[in-house]
Parts: sequence; C-alpha cells; structure tokens
Amino acid sequence: MTFDHIDLTGMIDLHIHGAPDVRPRKLNDIEIARQAASAGMKAIVLKSHVTLTADRATLVEAMVSGVMVFGGLALNHPVGGINPVAVEMALKMGAAQIWMPTLSSSVQRHTPMLPGIALAPDGAIIPAAHEVLELIASYDAILGTGHLSVAEIELLLPAARQAGVKKILVTHPEHPPVEMPPDRQKELARKHDVLFERCFISTPSCVDGELPFDRLAQIIRDVGPESTIISTDLGQTVNAPPVEGFASYVDQLLAAGFTSKDVRRMGADNPATLLGVA
Repeated sequence: MTFDHIDLTGMIDLHIHGAPDVRPRKLNDIEIARQAASAGMKAIVLKSHVTLTADRATLVEAMVSGVMVFGGLALNHPVGGINPVAVEMALKMGAAQIWMPTLSSSVQRHTPMLPGIALAPDGAIIPAAHEVLELIASYDAILGTGHLSVAEIELLLPAARQAGVKKILVTHPEHPPVEMPPDRQKELARKHDVLFERCFISTPSCVDGELPFDRLAQIIRDVGPESTIISTDLGQTVNAPPVEGFASYVDQLLAAGFTSKDVRRMGADNPATLLGVA
C-alpha cells in the first residue's frame, strides 16, 4: 500500500530500529535516513537495545542530506545496565535520548543466569540511577522510560524532575510490558508534565500488534494530543518500513477524526521540542 497522499514534511520519528543489529532488520540506518529525507521528514532517532546509536547517527547524517539523524543509548545488560559511565560517554557522543532498561528490564522474561535490571529493588531508586538522571539533566537530553513497570515509572518521574531533567518521554505506555492504564497516564501528565510516546507497532497494522486502533485513538483523546508523541518503533523484517509505517499511522489518525493540526503537533511539534530542533 502506498501513502503518497500523506504529507510527512517536517515529521519526526523518535523510535526506529535499523541495521546493523543483533536481530535482522528491514533496512539499514542509511536506507532509513534516505527514505525519511525523500519523504520530507525533519528528523529520525535510531534506537538499539544493545549498543550506542549516537555515533552511527552522526555518520548517517553526514552521508544523507535533507534529514537530521539522532541516536541514544538503552541501559540494558550489554552496556552494563544502569551505568553512569556508559551514559556519560553516550552523552558526550551526542546521544539525544537515554532509555531506561528495555529488553533487560525486570518485567521482561529472563533466564536465571541473567536476571532483569530493577530500578528500585528495595523500594528506593538505586544510586546509579540518580547519577544517570543528573547526567541526563546536565546535557539536557531526553529521558526515555524504556520497558520499566508502571510502578517503577512512578518512582522514576519525580526523581528525574528533582534531578533537573526537563525532557521526559514515557516509552510506548500501551505496549507490553508497560501497559499503563490511561487514568495513570493522565495523573502522571498532571503531576510531572511528561510526554507519552504512542507507537504504531502496538496496533494491528503491525505483526503482533494487538491494540485496536480505535482504542489507541480514544486513549490519545482522553490523555490529550498535547502530551502525545507518535512514533513507529518499526524496523522489524515482518513489518512495513518505518517511513511507510509513519505515513500509515498519520493516515489512520486523520481517518479517526484527528485534525491536521493535532497530527502535526504529535508528529512534528512535540518531538521537535524534545530534540531541541523546533
């Protein structure tokens, strides 16, 4: 299916998985950037569960004109978990976002030999996490909540604000294993002024996506487009290419009754503010 009628000019996808990776991916980083530039998108953010992507992003942006390319670091086992040294190096390399543990989080399934990383194993956030938050604040980077549980996120957000973190993005709150109820989202938005990243991968347009699109649309209405960022979380071989997926997402939002202004706020303005490219 083509979406040539959908204007992606100025749009930003904050969540894309490209090759090289330890998993097969649909496209490599350069191919993704070229497609984004061709569609008129303003920026993309490359994400990996196992390694830094900020350095790759710098090289890709130098090779592909017409689109800004950013990267970050997910605090999983391959980088030492919640590791302030790795975070500091990533930020010095230009990381735009630091994600709390994703595939290594305590609510993912793990073998006994590799237990999940807990943010607050004894009910209080571990000291290393506080160091990470201070580093994120000092570089004015984005804090992504990753695959933390709702309880962990509720501990993290006030600590992040106290540390001076200005940019907080709750990673795919509707997607497993997070699955944050909308009423909790509204409460966190009210208390901590955070943004929520709603990913296309959660919907039946993608393989294994189980959240009906009309349900996602209702959550956006309930919590508010002003606190929403739309991303794809695409790159899997079985799903559409990220740029095509983003266009399909926009198409379905418009069909669900969202205005062009709302869609632009969620897909361009809000992410641009987070990246500092507004």
